[in-house]
Amino acid sequence: MLTVNEYFNGTVKSISFTASAGPASVGVMTAGEYTFSTASAEVMHIISGSAAVKLSDSSDWQTVAAGEQFSVGANSSFLIKLSGDTAYLCEYC
Repeated sequence: MLTVNEYFNGTVKSISFTASAGPASVGVMTAGEYTFSTASAEVMHIISGSAAVKLSDSSDWQTVAAGEQFSVGANSSFLIKLSGDTAYLCEYC
């Protein structure tokens, strides 16, 4: 079953589904800065575009380009800055 989600007044849209490895979502974020909270651990794959990411347990920003990924711990949060539309795949662990 597919579930469509919309966040931040429609500037982030995703579709949740169950992949062979477990729950996941795929979506697009428009340019901007967002804070996301996690319930479970996540692996976020950047499909197109790029992002600057700051994990809650770090004081440093890291740049993540298309084809790269970053991991976020459970019960955590992260900041993400986007200079343009960015597509992602998020796998929930």
